Amino acid sequence: MHGVTIAASPECVWPWLVQMGSGRAGWYSYDWVDNGGHPSATEIIPAFQHVAPGDVLPSLPGVKDSFIVAAVQPERDLILSVPAAGGGLLVSWEFFLEPFAQRQTRLLVRGRVGSQWPSGGAGKPVAPARPIERIYALLARLPRWLMGPVALFGHGVMQARQLRGIKRRAESTRL
Repeated sequence: MHGVTIAASPECVWPWLVQMGSGRAGWYSYDWVDNGGHPSATEIIPAFQHVAPGDVLPSLPGVKDSFIVAAVQPERDLILSVPAAGGGLLVSWEFFLEPFAQRQTRLLVRGRVGSQWPSGGAGKPVAPARPIERIYALLARLPRWLMGPVALFGHGVMQARQLRGIKRRAESTRL
């Protein structure tokens, strides 16, 4: 679980969350890793301001099956998931906005990984083309006891960068 306090109301933070996704506004993290080298948006994009359960927020360029919007409570909670091929979830990722003193917001982010991750996706493996896919392929070869801490560290680095990116953007556009 990660969190950041943002000097902006939840109404100012929410638009940055719902437009996330590769090929959309980006992930506000290290764009060379998860957005095909395209810079994440620095403005609100009206075309990406509505999400509903079942919508796809692509995890990487060209990916059409993850992240799936699992639940939406506007200006409060956004839950993304990656379904496993045989049912269940590989990953869930929650972005929770908690109003805080004097038009501030506490953004809490929680990620959960299922026991099938990272190898519980669809059918036969494909040769990894992007850097992040190569990293996932390497992680999948590690023993589970080692993969967990390595993946947690990498996710922590990416998540911290994402939270700083959302904070910076929301604070620059607050009402």
